[in-house]
Formats: sequence, structure tokens, C-alpha cells
Amino acid sequence: MSDATLHATEQNPDDFAVQIADQIESFLVAVTEVAKGDEPGSTVPFLLLEVSQLLLAGGRLGAHEDIVPEERYEPDLGPEPDVDELREHLARLLEPVDVYSEVFDPYEPRKAPVPARISDDLADVITDLRHGMAHYRAGRTAEALWWWQFSYFSNWGSTASATLRALHSVLAHVRLNQPLEELDGLDTDQGVGDDTLEFEAGKVMQQEIGDQLGLRPAT
Repeated sequence: MSDATLHATEQNPDDFAVQIADQIESFLVAVTEVAKGDEPGSTVPFLLLEVSQLLLAGGRLGAHEDIVPEERYEPDLGPEPDVDELREHLARLLEPVDVYSEVFDPYEPRKAPVPARISDDLADVITDLRHGMAHYRAGRTAEALWWWQFSYFSNWGSTASATLRALHSVLAHVRLNQPLEELDGLDTDQGVGDDTLEFEAGKVMQQEIGDQLGLRPAT
């Protein structure tokens, strides 16, 4: 069904909810599997594919009219599941390219780039998505859709978009045989000053990325 028909009165809202939930569940399962490291050579391509598909669900949520939860206050879901182990596994798999540079808001003038980590971003996105999935599995469909839509605009949409750009850049450098330059700057653990902030990628050349991640340039 086309996204252009999302507002059609004859559409069954349950169908939309099922489709979004399926896309989100697929992302959660796939990234968890990637983090296990069984196929380290496919880490970046798999993540690029999964984040791209997730953003399709996000785009549909963003294009949909505002979703209003059935209850005034969000029910307590208890403690959030821990994502530290998943974050650490992804950080190890992505070590040579985990840190990248991002501008948070392209419409704010004179904003300097800040360092970010793909592994942190993915863990952050998964936390948001799992929160909504807990509502969905408890039968609170409207609450789940509201949370996914709200957090898409407030957090995971921009975070996943930045991650997608970073993953795309890694593959583009490798496939086009364009080595990354040696960059000097700050890591994500360091404070942000007033000077222009550059991320620290170290000396990550095409051959090093290709060997560790199993990627090969175009011939």
C-alpha cells in the first residue's frame, strides 16, 4: 500500500500498526544478530540495509497524522532492557570506523560538527524502539504508535539518519577506492569546546577498513 493512502478513511489502522511493528521488530532482531559477530565481514553492509529499511518505517510514521494515545499518562513499563552488551559488541565490530562526525541540526547556522559513534547511535535507537514494542506487545497499539512517532521526531529519526550517512560513507570510501584521510581531533569521550570540533578517526586507510570489515573496493 502506498504511503500516499495513509490518511484514507477506509484504511484499517490495525494494518498500519502491524506493518510498522513488523518493520521495527525486523530491525531489532537483525541488529541483535549482527552484533553477535558471526559474520563480521558483512557488518557494515547489513547495518546499512537495516537502518535504511527502518527509516522507511520512520518516514511513514512522520507522514502520518498525529497519533494520540488512548491514555492520558503513559503506563509504567518498568526498567528499560540493558543495551550495554549490544553496544560493546557493535563497537568492537566497527572499531576502525565507529567514530564519525555529525552536525545535529543543519538548519542551525554556524554549528560545528560533533563526534558520534555508530555503536552508541544504534543502541540509542534500539532503546527507543524497544520501549514502543513493549507497549505493542502488551496490546496498547495506539500507545506504541504514539511513542514510535514521537521518538522518531525527537530522537531516533535523526540518530538513525546520521548513522545511515556514516555507514554509507564507509562503503562509498571503500567501493570507490577513496582512502579516508588521517584526521586529528577529539574523540567522543572528550569535552566540546568553542573551537571547531573534529572527530578522531585515526589513520584509517582503505586497506585497513577492507581487511577488518571484509569489504573490497570496486575494480
